[in-house]
Amino acid sequence: MLPMIHRVRTAADFARTVRSGARSGRRNVVLYGARTTETAPSRVGFIVGKNVGNAVTRNLVKRRLRHLAAEWVDANPRGYDVVVRALPAAAESDWSALTKDFGSCVSTVARKLGGLEPPGRQGGVS
Repeated sequence: MLPMIHRVRTAADFARTVRSGARSGRRNVVLYGARTTETAPSRVGFIVGKNVGNAVTRNLVKRRLRHLAAEWVDANPRGYDVVVRALPAAAESDWSALTKDFGSCVSTVARKLGGLEPPGRQGGVS
């Protein structure tokens, strides 16, 4: 689970990240990323709408995304806000497809922002 300090909570923070950040989309997710100050903790927010499925399905998708985001926060503890929007295809996808799409989106946004590390890559080591 993500600690409270690493969560995007307010509508204003969600809007700022989605509107002013870099964007990357895949079949299962769309990821928005924005730089913050170097001293601010990295934060992650999730958007999982009713079009993804019923409450059980949405919560399953959120738990999976939260796990991936926690790994990413370990690699990038400061300086970024990220919002992950789950798409309806995420409900039918297995764990490996969701992981692949999340990692791919993070890599693309990293190139655009210059510096984000994808999950599982500590300190820029492949």
